[in-house]
Amino acid sequence: MEENTVVQKPGKKRFSREEKSWIMYDWANSAFATIMMAAVFPILFSAVAEGSGQDGDYWWGIGTAISNVIVAVLAPIAGALADFKGYRKKMFAIFFAIGVGITFASAFFGRWELLLTGYVVSHIGFSGSCLIYDSFLSEVTTPERMHKVSGAGYAYGYIGGSTIPFLISIALIMFCTQIGEMLISLGENLNVTAIMTLGAGFDELIAIRISVVITAIWWGLFTIPFFRDVKQRYSIEKPENFAVISAAFSSAIETAKKILKNKKILFFIIAYFFYIDGVGTVISMSVIYGDALSLAAQDMVLALFLTQIIAFPCAIWFSTLAQRFGSLKMIRAAVVEYLLICVVGFIMGFGLEQNLFGINVATILFFVLACMVGTVQGGIQAISRSYYCQMIPPENSGEFFGFFDIFGKFAAVLGPLLYSMVRLVTGSPAFSILSIVALFLVGLILLGIGNRRGKTDDMNVSKEG
Repeated sequence: MEENTVVQKPGKKRFSREEKSWIMYDWANSAFATIMMAAVFPILFSAVAEGSGQDGDYWWGIGTAISNVIVAVLAPIAGALADFKGYRKKMFAIFFAIGVGITFASAFFGRWELLLTGYVVSHIGFSGSCLIYDSFLSEVTTPERMHKVSGAGYAYGYIGGSTIPFLISIALIMFCTQIGEMLISLGENLNVTAIMTLGAGFDELIAIRISVVITAIWWGLFTIPFFRDVKQRYSIEKPENFAVISAAFSSAIETAKKILKNKKILFFIIAYFFYIDGVGTVISMSVIYGDALSLAAQDMVLALFLTQIIAFPCAIWFSTLAQRFGSLKMIRAAVVEYLLICVVGFIMGFGLEQNLFGINVATILFFVLACMVGTVQGGIQAISRSYYCQMIPPENSGEFFGFFDIFGKFAAVLGPLLYSMVRLVTGSPAFSILSIVALFLVGLILLGIGNRRGKTDDMNVSKEG
């Protein structure tokens, strides 16, 4: 029987300035998640890698796994450091600068090895900044408003950060030929050889490189409100004699002990390890998977744009349903839908591989999958974040989210590796995507076990801190 996880109604109060500025970082960084991780940059990488005789989807899975391992190793110490007075914003700024700077530089890399390295390093910056950003949730709002604020972050990330720069990228890719002709004409009229040369070489890959530059600029520009308005209110005192690193290690160890004692938190983050792994794998491998099946790049980009449009209202809707029916019920429902998404993805790939249907049917199925993902992608992440934040003490939110991120990032290693290994053994992209079903099944089972165990050992972690 499920625990009562329904929280107090947040009322009709509008978002405060600090809540809005926190939400804006989802708006800012979502451009990276959409363009670099999911929809656009993978097309560039695949084209360059395959032009060098490499399997793009194989190396993309390996690169994603490497970046997530590094973040997972750094997460508990970074989180513990962020809890010291005055350190949370500094840690955020370091990861943010790495992410934005390397993203911008990646637009100018030519070799597939450099493109992969740029993706790995920028992904580390992105993930590290999101770790610290998540820990600020308890700083900017109250427990009863966490679902609403967290859901709004994902929702506005989809409609703004994901959609607007994504639309620009789609336009650049779809009309690259016309843009090239316009540049050639402009160069001839102005008698500028450089403009004519740019126009002559303006193709889909150049359009993608420009999209990467736009991503970095968007990410940097819309992070300004976060730096201006969001403050660290909860903290622990910085140790004397600058023994910050050793204190961070000690603090991380104590947090680990608290998590091990609290079965409700422990089983939840283990379940999270598996199901968010599946979510992350679907996000990071979707375009690579479609490319391996020879789906048209423009069709895949349009389908993923549809995902962003659907995800906006659904992320807010999920937050409302979580307040009414309970967080765990909504998380379980999303996990079940993701399981079905993997099955449909397998049918799409297997049907093409066995010539059961043609590319047109597969393209329709890809659009169906995009719609299905849009209904749950933001909701499952938003509710998982706010549900966990409600269980932890705010003054130690950095440490606790550090461990939360360990489970998320090590999970994100397992999924891409599982995909790549099955691909290597079977040679089939379809069976590779089917293997992800196992992760959702395990997560679903552990959510049920954790709910039952949490009732019998439901310690209040806040009282220990």
